[in-house]
Amino acid sequence: MNNKILAGVDEVGRGCLAGPVISCALVLKSSIDKKILKDSKTISFNNRIKIAEYIKKNSWYAIGSASVNEIDKYNIFNATLLSMKRAMKKLKKKPNIFLIDGTHGPSKLKNFKTIIKGDQKIKCISAASIVAKAYRDLYMIKLGNKFPKYNWQKNFGYGTWQHLKALRKFGVTNYHRKSYKPVHKILSK
Repeated sequence: MNNKILAGVDEVGRGCLAGPVISCALVLKSSIDKKILKDSKTISFNNRIKIAEYIKKNSWYAIGSASVNEIDKYNIFNATLLSMKRAMKKLKKKPNIFLIDGTHGPSKLKNFKTIIKGDQKIKCISAASIVAKAYRDLYMIKLGNKFPKYNWQKNFGYGTWQHLKALRKFGVTNYHRKSYKPVHKILSK
């Protein structure tokens, strides 16, 4: 695989109660310092934002997303694959193969390989993971400024106790995933 162009693909936001699922497809440039590339979940928020900016300057990357409505319509599994497909199609630098974190890739694409825990093992997937997470975190912070009661600036849409308490007290927004059990329960009351 030495001369092959590899693209890493990863997603973020599957387990959230609010906001889109975001994927990144990314090809690293030779100029990048690979030592800083690791699983995005192991990097603090501030460092992740800085490293994501560095990665974006030293790679070709594309972001794909699937909206809350698409998540509710197609389910999170299919919406995740849709966001991946969108990122992969938008990527300007065409790779020989896409290396996707996890066990599934979008159907009708032939040039991909899935890798379990790929974000921990493969540098281009780690980089995609960092860029996707930084992108989604910043999006949720911006959204959180419009809906401060849900504390999205800190929980990024995940179902923390503060978020669940706010959901019960203030109700469901258009940015909440209505098909997700905690949100659905509140709507069913």
